[in-house]
Amino acid sequence: MAIRPILVAPDPVLKQKSLPVEGPVTDAHRRLMDDMLETMYDAPGIGLAAIQIGEPLRIIVMDLAREGDPPEPRYFVNPEILESTETTLPYEEGCLSVPEVFEEVQRPDKVRLRYLDYNGKPVEEEASGLYAVCIQHEMDHLEGVLFIDRISRLKRENAMRKLKKARKEAAL
Repeated sequence: MAIRPILVAPDPVLKQKSLPVEGPVTDAHRRLMDDMLETMYDAPGIGLAAIQIGEPLRIIVMDLAREGDPPEPRYFVNPEILESTETTLPYEEGCLSVPEVFEEVQRPDKVRLRYLDYNGKPVEEEASGLYAVCIQHEMDHLEGVLFIDRISRLKRENAMRKLKKARKEAAL
């Protein structure tokens, strides 16, 4: 396993649409997921899409375990949302690719999804609460969408200014 660099907005790679994993889930895919999980834990974060480390594949890792609880890693290959509720939930989101920026985003409070797990086994399940928010946030990455694309233009511009200022200060 290896910790990989996380791409930060406005890196144009983050705007790419990710490609589906063709064929079965292989050892190479599992190695990628292991690297992604280690990278996410190191950051630290609760979700990571492969595109965030420069791999344009429809793969996501996530761990929603509370601090101090044993890890509960989850793996999603070719995830798709089958249904979502019309009721939405506001949730303050952050992103490893948009560090130090947190804004409230409205998303459906429940979704039904289908994906392949770590071993390539098909799974279909319902997600609600933080799980629903997180999977939708990560699936946005697969479409080249950042959470700041879902907030007002003024808030997005402020977020980008904050990122540029932080990058400038880090370079000093």
